[in-house]
Amino acid sequence: MGGLAVTAKYLVEAHIEVDGLVDKSDVIGGIFGQTEGLLGDDLDLRELQRSGRIGRIEIRLERKGKKSVGEILIPSNLDRAETALIAAAIETVDKIGPYNARIRIKRIKDLRIEKRKKILERAKEILRNWMKEEEPEIKKRLSELVQSVRATEVKTYGPEKLPAGPEIEESDTIIVVEGRADVINLLKHGYRNAIALEGATIPKTIIDLSKRKKVIAFVDGDRGGELILRNLLEVADVDYVARAPPGREVEELTGKEIAKCLKNKVPVEEYFQEIGKKVRPEEKVPEEVKEEVFTLPDKIVETIKELRGTLEAVLYSPEWEEVKRIAVRELVDTLQQEDLNVKYVVFDGVITQRIVDIATNKGVKALIGARIGNIAKKPSGLQIISFEEVLGSESPEEINQ
Repeated sequence: MGGLAVTAKYLVEAHIEVDGLVDKSDVIGGIFGQTEGLLGDDLDLRELQRSGRIGRIEIRLERKGKKSVGEILIPSNLDRAETALIAAAIETVDKIGPYNARIRIKRIKDLRIEKRKKILERAKEILRNWMKEEEPEIKKRLSELVQSVRATEVKTYGPEKLPAGPEIEESDTIIVVEGRADVINLLKHGYRNAIALEGATIPKTIIDLSKRKKVIAFVDGDRGGELILRNLLEVADVDYVARAPPGREVEELTGKEIAKCLKNKVPVEEYFQEIGKKVRPEEKVPEEVKEEVFTLPDKIVETIKELRGTLEAVLYSPEWEEVKRIAVRELVDTLQQEDLNVKYVVFDGVITQRIVDIATNKGVKALIGARIGNIAKKPSGLQIISFEEVLGSESPEEINQ
């Protein structure tokens, strides 16, 4: 396309079909000839081209059997209304040479929007390269702007919508951190493959990612970071462990400090040796751990039999007194009520990770449901029991033995 197309504001894109074999010059002639005087002298195509308000019209044709089909591209520096009038006028052309023709506008593209997108992407690239330079004064002045730009690059990943850098899927290695602020700080310093756990419960997305990518666990240098790290190692395949300096958080580290922490990462096997473990947690079954005996009152066994097929839930006090009977669909919202003193929940539904997490936070001691779903993380202080486990015995007396 000629120079005018580059500087044009809009680009009219039209489809043309001619019932005969014609050349580009025939199409140009037909357009100019049949629109001449149609919109008055001010919007005459020849005059508009002479004044530079309409660029060079480009015709792209190909032959299909005995017809000619293709597209017409018309760059315009007119305003929106005038450009739309020109587009409508082009559609009135119904003859090219001796043949019938049909022209339909596909769209009018605002070329300035495309330019703005390219400018924004280029600005981000320039800014990233700029921030890598060792110029403290520039970094100080631009830190607030960079934070804003980087924050817009944070994506959500997986069904849990975890905060993540834009290159999680493309990277062979991912950096698993604790929260969104950590992801933003890593982005600020050029690490685009970080993803956050967003809580002590390890999301299934992280577990799945760890099975197909190399994982670096990068946690805060405090007790909370240690606990989260151990939870992660219980359920995910972690390859390396990196820690922030003692008492420091990943979100507050400088670029040099982040680079040093990641450089000093240790293989997970070495981490286990450092804390006195020779194998991964899931490979070690301490002999002293005993299965806690949990006894159900006879009346609860009878309630379980009654609940089957009702899609109802019964909430009990610490003394196994009924507190509330609700529909299963209301269970999550009801458990989250602050003034509810519930220690046992029996319901005709599936025990999910979400219900387990909420029950744990509320101090519930036992969840008894129709089925047990995919529970990635089971808290040690919570009993999880299915109806089948309870009703498999012939009588309540046998269940409680």
